[in-house]
Amino acid sequence: MKTMQKIGILGGGQLGKMLIQEAVNWNLHCKVLDNDGQAPCSTLAAEFVKGNLQDETAIINFAQDCDIITIEIENVNVEALKKLAAQGKTVYPQPEVIELIQDKRKQKLFYQAQQIPTAEFYLTDNQADLHQHTHFLPAVHKLGKAGYDGKGVQKINTSADLHKGFDAPSVLEKMIPFEKEIAVIVARNPKGDIQSFPVVEMVFEPEQNLVEYLFAPADISATSAQKATAIAEKIVEKLGIVGILAVEMFLLPDGEILVNEVAPRPHNSGHHTIEANITSQYQQHLRAILNLPLGDTSTRTPAAMLNVLGAVGYEGKAYYEGLPTVLSVSGVYVHLYGKSTTKPFRKMGHVTILGKDLAEITEKTAIVKQNLRVITQ
Repeated sequence: MKTMQKIGILGGGQLGKMLIQEAVNWNLHCKVLDNDGQAPCSTLAAEFVKGNLQDETAIINFAQDCDIITIEIENVNVEALKKLAAQGKTVYPQPEVIELIQDKRKQKLFYQAQQIPTAEFYLTDNQADLHQHTHFLPAVHKLGKAGYDGKGVQKINTSADLHKGFDAPSVLEKMIPFEKEIAVIVARNPKGDIQSFPVVEMVFEPEQNLVEYLFAPADISATSAQKATAIAEKIVEKLGIVGILAVEMFLLPDGEILVNEVAPRPHNSGHHTIEANITSQYQQHLRAILNLPLGDTSTRTPAAMLNVLGAVGYEGKAYYEGLPTVLSVSGVYVHLYGKSTTKPFRKMGHVTILGKDLAEITEKTAIVKQNLRVITQ
């Protein structure tokens, strides 16, 4: 590997920050572009550029002196990435893959075409179109583009809820009576080597529909874990993606597994791998885009990951109440993202909890949940 390669990262959030923390160990030079001049990466990147991630010219200019361009958020200008690839620049994940995943409608059609199990669905173009599918309720209406962290998702239980739907191109997806929500993170390098992390089990915050905490490895049967991993690896192969792909799935009571959606970047469902696995998802992403051997993803120890969200009723300069109490617990690792201001449900950090078994982890997780709050002073 050439020393001091310059990696251009589009997006300066917490995922980029944790990617840089791994890159520093290999003497990699990270240059970051983000809309927010105070983004978490701004104090850590070797170079930080404030610029619009939707601005084609800004992205092309930014990338000219980079050896590799990658992303930590998929909401970027794909046309710019296509032009960079045409110039001979190395762009991972590939622009065509990002473009497909940016649109949930294209995602669903891809699963259908590749015979990848997913919930039944209809594509809707507007509110009037949505009203033609009352027979399909209860269902979930998902905005085709720009949805993120639970935004752009509405439950439509009955015809009385139809007004909540989106007056824009969307997916109406059959509501699934699932037993558990699980996820698998898979990496693929340009040589075609594929490596998966163990399946994790996610618990979502019901109001905002974002991950509240997860357990790793998932408390599911070996058969279900093998099936989930096989599905995730099939998606990676069919996409031909280079880099990390997070695959979120539903485990049904009868053992069937359906794909929900995917993310072509390091993901919330893999934060725990920094402490709990031999290779973290961030190092694995670097290995993949640099065409290095993929790392061992084995679990060192069972773990939980708890998202640290801004407390309801507080908005302003962040203060971390209960931090000393949490830090006094063995096997608890706190990651704060460096966001100076908090607001309800904003992702301000995460905590990884390690233990010898699920009972110990559950006990420690309860201590963290009871004591650590992001408020204002």
